[in-house]
Amino acid sequence: MTRLIMSVAVLGMMFGSVVSAADTATECLKSGDAIGAFYVTKVAGAEDDGVENGQELCYRCKYGKRPMVMVFARDTGGKVDQLVKELDSAVGANKEAQLKSFVTLIGEDASALKENAAKFAKASGAKNVPVVVAQDNVTGPTSYKIAKDAAVTIIVANESEVIASHSFDKAEKVDVAAVMGEVKKMLN
Repeated sequence: MTRLIMSVAVLGMMFGSVVSAADTATECLKSGDAIGAFYVTKVAGAEDDGVENGQELCYRCKYGKRPMVMVFARDTGGKVDQLVKELDSAVGANKEAQLKSFVTLIGEDASALKENAAKFAKASGAKNVPVVVAQDNVTGPTSYKIAKDAAVTIIVANESEVIASHSFDKAEKVDVAAVMGEVKKMLN
C-alpha cells in the first residue's frame, strides 16, 4: 500500500512539473493585457521613420496607441520572412489607419543579433517595418513574458492593449494567415 501511495505521489509531482512547464510556455501577454514600454536599438528597415540606424528608443512608445504588430524572434528562418513581407505591405497600405509594426530580435549574442538583423532586413526588403535588437537581448521585455522556448512570438495590439498573441516553438510553424487575419479584423 505504501508503494502505491508513493507511486501516485511521484506521478503527481511529475504531472505537476509538466503542467508548470506548459504554463511557462503560454505565459505571453494575452488579449486585454496592457503593453508596456521597452527599449531597443534600431538596426535596419523603415528608412523614413525618422529613426537612425544605431539609435536607441522605445518603438512601442513612439507608436503610442496606434494599431501595431510586434514580432519577437529568436529565429528569422521559416515563415518569418513571409510574415514580415506581408506586414510591410499592410503597413504601407494602411497609412491612414496608422498601422505600425516592428521586428525585435532576441538571443544570447547582441553583436550576432545586430548582424542577423541587418541581413534579415535586407533579405525581407522591409521598407515600413524596422528591425531592432532588444536592450534585454536575451529574453526581450520582461513584462511581455516571452516564453524561453518560443522561436517567434507575435503580439497584435491596439489602444495600448493586446488584441491577440501567438508563440511558436519553430519559425516554420508561424501562422501568417491567422496573424494577417487578426490585423485585418483590427483595422475594420
